[in-house]
Amino acid sequence: MCKGLAALPHSCLERAKEIKTKLGTLLQKPDTTIDFIIPYPDKPEKPVKTQKPSPEEALQWRDSLEKLLQNNYGLASFKSFLKSEFSEENIEFWIACEDYKKIKSPIKMVEKAKKIYEEFIQTEAPKEVNIDHFTKAVTMKNLVEPSPSSFDMAQKRIHALMEKDSLPRFIRSEFYQELIK
Repeated sequence: MCKGLAALPHSCLERAKEIKTKLGTLLQKPDTTIDFIIPYPDKPEKPVKTQKPSPEEALQWRDSLEKLLQNNYGLASFKSFLKSEFSEENIEFWIACEDYKKIKSPIKMVEKAKKIYEEFIQTEAPKEVNIDHFTKAVTMKNLVEPSPSSFDMAQKRIHALMEKDSLPRFIRSEFYQELIK
């Protein structure tokens, strides 16, 4: 068996070690019985208080992703739709970029930029977004000295992708069709 492992490419060995470590962590026995019996839930997301839009308002979303994203109900609906299609990383990245632009503290900006990069941009990131190599390179260069516009190019690419690809599918979805009745 060792001969087989030695023949694997270096990246496969690293991936195997990573999986082994994660499995080891999952298989550890809890420190106390109470940890085993009562799971600690993740911090729940606060539900966004939104009012269902009128059919006329929802109809405007067909022509403008911007209008959809500016409406809390529309944003939540679109996010749910993307989640059902397993492509929610796009809207999550877009939202993270919008939040990032609001940061005033240079220290917090550096921390948030690093988090966004690691979560969405770097190769094999947990929620890696689909951007071209040029955009990725420009974004990485911008992160040497983070500013509110560091992710602008990548965010525009993802916005265009959602507008061209995801929005038309959302508009054809049953949920959206119910909103405009």
